[in-house]
Amino acid sequence: MMEISEAQFKQIEHCLPRQRGNVSMSNLNVLNAILYVAEHGCKWRGLPERFGNWHTIYTRMNRWSKSGVLDRVFEQLQQSQIVRIRIEAVSLDSTIVKVHPDGTGALKKKAAKALASLEEAGPPRFIWLPRMLERQ
Repeated sequence: MMEISEAQFKQIEHCLPRQRGNVSMSNLNVLNAILYVAEHGCKWRGLPERFGNWHTIYTRMNRWSKSGVLDRVFEQLQQSQIVRIRIEAVSLDSTIVKVHPDGTGALKKKAAKALASLEEAGPPRFIWLPRMLERQ
């Protein structure tokens, strides 16, 4: 099981922001919950109750991720050889990706009308201009 102890946490504590105010959950508990999700691949709502409120954990993880704290923590975990974790790829579950009906092979309701001339069609509705990205 990928869970770190108090002694191991002391080695990486400097990477995490200092807790201020009325905080209901320790950084160690949040970090262990994040490691649990990484190990088991479960949804945030599927966290065991022993970790506490899943939404609090998710919110803190999201804030840490955006500010670069998680990168520093995982790097320190690797260097200290406390936990060996490597994130290589991100995948999307196809059940959550919406596809246009035309993309699923569904039959079209009516055929497009062919116009006799371009004047009848009117001005173009959009203009597509491909652009090259600048190389650094």
